[in-house]
Amino acid sequence: MNCTRLFLALIFSTLLASAGIVFAQDADPAMSVSETDDISGPYDLGRCVQRALTSNPNMQAIRAQLKGAEFGQRSALGQFGPAFGAAFGYTHYNRGNSYSGQEDDWVASLNLSQPIFQGFNLLANWQKAKLNRESTEASLTNVELTLIESVQANFLSLLKARMDVKSAEDSVARLESQLKVTNAFYEVGLRPKAEVLDAEVDLATAKQLLLTSRNSVSTQEAQLNTLLNIPLEAPIQYVGELRYIPFDLTLRDCLTRAYAHRPDLIIGQKSVEMAQKDVTMSESSFYPSVTGRWDYVTRGDDPSVSGSGYRSEASSEYWTAGVDATMEIFQWGADYYDSKRYDEMVKQMQADLENTRLNAGFEVKSSILNLQEAADRISVAKKSVVAAEEAYRMAVARYQAQVGTNTDVLNAQERLSLAEAQLSQALADYGTAVSKLYVAMGEKNLGLKEVK
Repeated sequence: MNCTRLFLALIFSTLLASAGIVFAQDADPAMSVSETDDISGPYDLGRCVQRALTSNPNMQAIRAQLKGAEFGQRSALGQFGPAFGAAFGYTHYNRGNSYSGQEDDWVASLNLSQPIFQGFNLLANWQKAKLNRESTEASLTNVELTLIESVQANFLSLLKARMDVKSAEDSVARLESQLKVTNAFYEVGLRPKAEVLDAEVDLATAKQLLLTSRNSVSTQEAQLNTLLNIPLEAPIQYVGELRYIPFDLTLRDCLTRAYAHRPDLIIGQKSVEMAQKDVTMSESSFYPSVTGRWDYVTRGDDPSVSGSGYRSEASSEYWTAGVDATMEIFQWGADYYDSKRYDEMVKQMQADLENTRLNAGFEVKSSILNLQEAADRISVAKKSVVAAEEAYRMAVARYQAQVGTNTDVLNAQERLSLAEAQLSQALADYGTAVSKLYVAMGEKNLGLKEVK
């Protein structure tokens, strides 16, 4: 009997040690390793996006959610295995019990149970946990795409703000030059004082616009620092310029890629499949539940449960093994209507998935239209800038030759500034449209490079 107890104690200790090893292996090594956060050097668009995907708190949150889903799948898988338990108890009788004739009865027991058939409940539960992990992986991709779009939009806004600063600086320089010429003409009596005042007003307005543009640059840099999880006071060097990005994919190509890669469609499909697993789990009550069990019991009249005082060894130590089968026969339709409820949830998920697919197609089509519009605006704006520069040059020449007016020069200057602003806006809108289109297709183009 003592050998048996020693053997069972060894098994129990081994199981506890194995569990401890598993928990130790599951510990996240990243929690104990501190990596140096190097933020030095220039940041182009690609590096900005990569930094955000690594360090943004939203990414850390969704990664923790994914880790939880992985543990949930392991937990569901563990339900297939046997359950091992132990118990120790004491009972006092008002007269001698039937086992030993003593009033005190100490009992220690071990129990091992193994589910054999649970009406497909365990299998469906594990499959649902696996689908949930896959859905969370798609959610991770969805968060990545949202973050990529946000970083790229802010980076493009920063580049546009810098172009606006350059345009405003050029405008101020032109107006300062024109003010000097107008002052010179006024001092010799060739122009009235009103023209000098007009030039001064336009110059002041241009300087205010320059201050606003510079503030916009600082704001966009602060926003990028926030998205990249970089201290706001850190002097980060963001580099790049607005440019035309070739995009040759047709609408059909874009839709094919979107239907294959968009994470929201993957999430919708996984939701449908998980709802179908809920149906299977709800129908498990229609089947019997079969469980195998093994029990070991030892008794005694003292805490050592050594069996002293017992009439026979068979009454103080024994083990049993068996199989139990249970089944609910009738529940007034509760289980039946519960399964029907989950059937309707499957239909709801399927309808939501179809709606998501329709919206995905519209988003792709809308992004392509915006892309085409911005491309046409770039072509027109470039021609407008060339024409405005020539018109300004001619207006200045005519004014200096005393055959034109100061108003003509100021109007030409205003039109040139407007044309430059339209070009920078068109380039920024085009880059944003390209970014949105890749996101709409479910693809990650970190640096907005040409992809075929």
